[in-house]
Amino acid sequence: MKRCPECGREYDNTMMFCLDDGTELLYGPASGSGVSDEPATAILHSTAAPGEAPTRAQIHTTEQATVLLPGAESRRGLDDMPERRSLSAHRAAKPLITLGLALIVLVGGFFVYRYYKPAAGKQINSIAVLPFENNSGNADSDYLSDGLTETLIYRLSQIPNLKVSARSLVFRYKGQQTDMEKIAAELGVDAVMSGRIVQRGDSLTISVDLTDVRNKKSLWGEQYERKLSDLLATQREIATEIVNNLKVKLSGESEKALAKSYTDDNEAYQLYLKGRYYWNKRNVENIRKSIEEFKAAADKDPKFALAYVGLADAQILSVYYTRGSESELIPQARANARRALEIDDSLGEAHATLGIVNEFSWDHVEAEKEFKRSIELNPHYAIVRLWYSRFLRSHGRYDEALAQIKKGYEEDSLSLPISGNLAEILMEQGDVNGAIEQNNKTLEIDPNYWAAHQGLAYGYLKLGRNAEALAQVQKIAELLNGDSIALFNLGYIQAILGNRAEALSIVKKLEEKYVRNQASGADVAAVYVGLGEKDKAFEWLEKDFRSHASSLAHMRLEIPFDSLRDDPRFVDLLKRITSH
Repeated sequence: MKRCPECGREYDNTMMFCLDDGTELLYGPASGSGVSDEPATAILHSTAAPGEAPTRAQIHTTEQATVLLPGAESRRGLDDMPERRSLSAHRAAKPLITLGLALIVLVGGFFVYRYYKPAAGKQINSIAVLPFENNSGNADSDYLSDGLTETLIYRLSQIPNLKVSARSLVFRYKGQQTDMEKIAAELGVDAVMSGRIVQRGDSLTISVDLTDVRNKKSLWGEQYERKLSDLLATQREIATEIVNNLKVKLSGESEKALAKSYTDDNEAYQLYLKGRYYWNKRNVENIRKSIEEFKAAADKDPKFALAYVGLADAQILSVYYTRGSESELIPQARANARRALEIDDSLGEAHATLGIVNEFSWDHVEAEKEFKRSIELNPHYAIVRLWYSRFLRSHGRYDEALAQIKKGYEEDSLSLPISGNLAEILMEQGDVNGAIEQNNKTLEIDPNYWAAHQGLAYGYLKLGRNAEALAQVQKIAELLNGDSIALFNLGYIQAILGNRAEALSIVKKLEEKYVRNQASGADVAAVYVGLGEKDKAFEWLEKDFRSHASSLAHMRLEIPFDSLRDDPRFVDLLKRITSH
């Protein structure tokens, strides 16, 4: 038993303090036992009800009726002693101090919980899938590391309530040291996935780490030892594990999209990855390689819809870059886009591709229909925003075009063509300095993106910075190895600057390329505009009209034709193109 040294009451051993006055209880004999060497209390708790522990107030009310036990001091005398008062006050303060500390701990713990718990438990709404590191020691495996990254981005992007950083946003970190917090801050995401891949013959080692950067917590990590032939199944497994560990709430449609099988043929999948790898390099040689790989993927699995989309995209891009064989390539691209939609009509990418095919074929109504359908199916597909914006600009619907390119820029601010087209719109609005600034931002992403150099050339030309304008088009000629795009830009600016001999030499090369089906009539016409020979310019534009050339689909957007806009022949040509 325990007893109170003040009042002498005995209590259960589990109690720490006196219920009367809060004094700390001690082990020892009960008061009045005659064996205690502690002074017995002089106070009788006479005002307490039977069986009730007296209160401090009741103790004080009995002080006037004190009864002294034999040999004991009076309570008043004890309290009057400074040492006794101090000891009593100290003992009385103990439970208050303990209670106060307990309250501080409880309150502090509550706020710590409130502060940290939401960050740990809050739904993750955004993620960046960083490029897989190729640790194989062989650049030939880059298509695997890049392709696996792109596939995961694509799959996760099918989930409506999860924001996934676009390819161009994450690929700028390729080959760099991974600072998760910095990357997450720059991309504005909650979680970051990083990975490594090692290929040794037919064996693959894939390591994956998923981190919640808000609290630096590792959500999941795994290492897969697989065969190359298991790559298709492995990427599906990784995507599923990411979603499970992000604890993203999936609707029935989202679950279906995540589990969707585009092909069950692992070889076709690898060929597709190679096609995308080359397509992303965006030059004539690699576009041709991408066509070969996409075609091989489609041949291997004739029901692989994405392979047909990739093939059609590459064929359209080839038309734009090579300026040739469009009489063959555009019908082929249309057939491949339609084949993809026959397999899977829900592919927004396929509708977008069919839209650009229709636009290049001057089928304006069907083009807009397909662009809108693509946006409806996949509003996060940034490229369709670019293509639709250019379509709207070519029809003079500038406000709508600006709205679309802004949405595309929000989805993928580091896309080179999206950034470049935003600069073109700024130029159309008369904001030359803004356009120059935007083109310079584009070149910070990729110093060798030829279209940004083209934008700078025309911006400098409008500001009278002629030497800088000429340097920019010379850079384009270097980057594009003197193809027709480079030649018409160089020829036009040489002509504007009064370098007639150089311009005439270039226009002759372009006419020869036209005969070989390597240049458009519009390319030749642009140089004649610079030379001030408008009649010849319209002759060449009419050649394109008669052949339904894709180059006229965006004729309104070409800066060299600005001086023709008030000419009745130009107005008539536009009318005939858009009403076709």
